[in-house]
Parts: sequence; C-alpha cells; structure tokens
Amino acid sequence: MNLHAYAETHEVTNQVPPLDGINLYRSDLPLQEWVRRYKGDWADAELSAYGELAGGPLMQAGFLANENKPQFKSHDRYGHRIDLVEFHPAYHELMGAAIAAGIPSAPWTDPRAGAQVARAATMYLHNQAESGTSCPLTMTYACVPAIKLQPDVAEQWLPKILSRQYDPRNLPIEQKTGATIGMAMTEKQGGTDVRANTTRAYPVGVGGPGQSYELVGHKWFCSAPMCDAFLTLAYTDKGLSCFLLPRHRPDGSRNQFYIQRLKNKLGNWANASSEIEYRGALAWMIGEEGRGVPTIIEMVSLTRFDCMIGSSSLMRQALTQATHHCAHRKVGGRVLAEQPLMQNVLADLALESEAALALTLRMGKALDNAHDEQEDKFARLVTAIGKYWICKRAPAMINEAQECLGGAGYVEDTILPRLYREAPVNSIWEGSGNVQCLDVLRALSKEAGVLDALFAELGEGHGDARLAAHIQRLQTDFRNTDDIQYRARQLTEDVAVALQAKLLLEAGNTTVSDAFIASRLDGHGRVYGTLPRGLDVEALVARATPNAG
Repeated sequence: MNLHAYAETHEVTNQVPPLDGINLYRSDLPLQEWVRRYKGDWADAELSAYGELAGGPLMQAGFLANENKPQFKSHDRYGHRIDLVEFHPAYHELMGAAIAAGIPSAPWTDPRAGAQVARAATMYLHNQAESGTSCPLTMTYACVPAIKLQPDVAEQWLPKILSRQYDPRNLPIEQKTGATIGMAMTEKQGGTDVRANTTRAYPVGVGGPGQSYELVGHKWFCSAPMCDAFLTLAYTDKGLSCFLLPRHRPDGSRNQFYIQRLKNKLGNWANASSEIEYRGALAWMIGEEGRGVPTIIEMVSLTRFDCMIGSSSLMRQALTQATHHCAHRKVGGRVLAEQPLMQNVLADLALESEAALALTLRMGKALDNAHDEQEDKFARLVTAIGKYWICKRAPAMINEAQECLGGAGYVEDTILPRLYREAPVNSIWEGSGNVQCLDVLRALSKEAGVLDALFAELGEGHGDARLAAHIQRLQTDFRNTDDIQYRARQLTEDVAVALQAKLLLEAGNTTVSDAFIASRLDGHGRVYGTLPRGLDVEALVARATPNAG
C-alpha cells in the first residue's frame, strides 16, 4: 500500500483572499467623506499615501512589534545602571513613519483649516496598523500647548518636538534631531486622584515658573519611558505644580530617573509602560506654581481626543476584517454577506463605526476652530462625552466582529485578537468612564455657557421627530439636578447618541442616518444585529466593505 496517497486529506477551498497591502484610506469611503466634510481633504494625497503605507509595510511591522515586546535593561554588562528599554526594529519603523508624516506636529507647524481633521485621519490610519506606538505619538502631539506656556523652555524644546525626524538615540536634547515627550502623573496611592500625589519638588535656586527643581517621588504609570522628557506633577510649598523632566541633565549626564519595571499589560504590547522613581531628578517648572492640574489639563484634553481616534480606528479595522471576510466566505452555499441575519450584524457594526468616526472628526473640526467661543465650549464638553462613549463601545463591537469570522477571529494569525486586547486601554487611560462622566457634569455646572453650547449644537432635531423628542427629554433631564451624579452615565450616553444622530443627519446620507436613529433612539436590541425591519442593510454593508468606494 502506498501510504503517501493519503497524505493529502483534502483540498483547501472556501478561503477568504488576504487583505495584505490594502490602501486603508482609499478603501474607506466613510473616512474620505467625513474628512472632506470637515475641510481636511486638502490632505487627500498625503492620506492616500499613508493609507497605502499603513495597510502594507506598517501592518506587517505592527505584527512584529507585538510579537517582540519591549525589553527593560536596568544595567549594562559591567554593572552600570542604564535604565534603557530596547525595542524591536519594527517599532522604530512605525515611529519613524508616523513622525515623518507629521502625526505629532502637523497641526502646530501648519495650522490651516482642517489641520486637526487631517492629522486625526492620519492617526486613524496609523492606529489600525499598530496602536502601541500611538501612546508616545499622542503625548508628543498633546504636550505642545502646555510647553508653550513657558517660552524659555519652549525655545529649546519645541523645535525638536515639532521635527519630522525620528531620533531614538538616548542622548541629551542638544544632540538630537527630534524628540518625543511622555507624561507621568499618577501614583500608586491615588491613581486618577492626582491631588493625592506625594512627589515633592525642591527648588535648586530661586524657584518659580521656568526655574529648575529636583523631584523626589514615584509614578505608578509612565508610558513610553524612553521619551526624551516627561511632563509630570509634583508638590511645591504652593501646591501641585507641573514640570518638564528630561532624561538627561544639561551637562549630558543621565538624570536621576529610574525605571523600576515594565507593566505586564493585557494589550498594548508594543508600547512600554513602566513604574518609575525620581531620586533628585532635575526638572523645570511649566506654568504657574501651584497650578499644575490646569497647566497640564489641555494636554489631557488632547490625549483624550486621541483616545477617541484610537477606539474609532480599532472599530474600523475590525469592521474591515469582518466585512471582507463575509464578502467572500460561503456558508450553506451562500456568501455570508448576502444572508439576512449576517447583513443585520454587519450593518449594525458599520453604523457604530461611522458614528464614532463622525463624532471624532467633529471634535477635530472644533479643535481647528478653537478660537471660536462656541467651538471651544463644544470641545470642552464633547472631549469627555466622546472619550466615554466611543471607548466604551469599542470592546463589544470588536468582539462582535470577531464572531463574524468564527474561530478564525480568535487566533493570532488575524489582527482581531490584538484589536480586542487593545480596545480596553482607551477607556481606562486618561480617566476611566466615571471620571469622564463626572467631568461632563463639572463642565456643565462650573463653566458658563457650556450647556447652551451643547443644545445649540444639537438644535431642534433637524427635521427628525425622533431626534427632536430625544433632545427634549435631554433638556428635561438636565434641568432636574436631583441625583444627577447617579445618572451621569445615562446622561452622557444620551448626549453622545444625540450628537452622533445629528451629525449623521447633517451629512445627508439618509440610509445611514435613518438606520442609526431607528436603532439607537427607538430602543432596539441590546446586542449588535438587532436592527429593525425596513432598513437598507445591503447598502450599509456595501458602504462599509473595503473598496466600496
């Protein structure tokens, strides 16, 4: 008997063609439309080029960067303390591409109309290839307004921060062609409650804004500890203050900045998050002494905006994988995307993804027009609303997309397990859900005109009776301040959904807006795939499927 005759047990059939090399921008019709709507389409060629890069080489680099986690080297082979984190070359490839594309710098160096929108779209593409690098990119982008508060410090640091050259060398800032900036705020005894911090700052000389201090204390979370400097908080005699703490002192020696260990995280594997100690670390005060939280809050607002971008982009990549799979995979002799129940699921996922994108880029528009009082108040409120809602929706949405692939969506050969591991970080980082909802209440109660700005944005329903009724209920709910803190999550959710419905209505695609309002405002199912009858689900699925445009 020829046993080799039985070596091939079956022919491989009914497999989905790979998505390798897809242009993540050109294949995403909703992204192109929303970028155009909010005046970022002048960057169309650049976005297309980055979409090609993100869907090809950077996607492959993302897998490598996650398979080869950062390694902490506390000492060199001779016993000298060095406190270095070593990264796989794929990580540096990702960072270099993003910085060259201006993700941390473009809106600050070229602040034209739509600059924040175009930058958000670029980040949206990059984040689909790999999310861990987004942490240092975000912090470098977000630090600029805070550092500008201290012109003498800004003069030295901003040219390197705004450079489009990625320079990972561990050298003093004077010797670098570019710089990245991290942030270290929370401590183990306080977490989000930074006023419980114990780190102290002692003036080297006269003290005050722009002056040097030595910091003593710890930080429980410091992401990207190989950044060139960190915005951090410490107490002086006048209260909690903000400081810029570099890795090197002016004489070129290493600062008294010590990494204790790297965090072993659920996801976000390509990024190194650490615990650190300051043992007389030299730093420079940024902004007014004792006003550290207000000084750093604009940075926090921008990092929260990037949490919106991050979760939106994870959802989009999950949707791309699910719709592509279902467009080719057959069950029972029929393509999945043509089967009614799967169409219901995919259409629902597409609605979630586009609504998240719409609210995110609307925030980008507000940042582009921050000099406008209405837009400034809108951004103040909706940063917290969007960060709460979009980041909350991502894990369940991505899990549903995994189900569309069945068991294949649960194995590491696909990107979906990584997307699912990544999803919770955006809802936790920069303030968890309760923090965001309480911030919504704080903005409404303490900042004049914010509630008026919200309802001016919402209008009266834009001709849709269901949205109009929802807005009227919101007005009633906000007027009733009894147990409002207890109701803060429900209020935040109701505002988020109202804003998304309004934006989709304004955009003029009735297929999308009607389906969203019918499913989100009319109280339909609690899981995805429970859209009501009468919607054009085929059109929704086609719009979301790669190459639909």
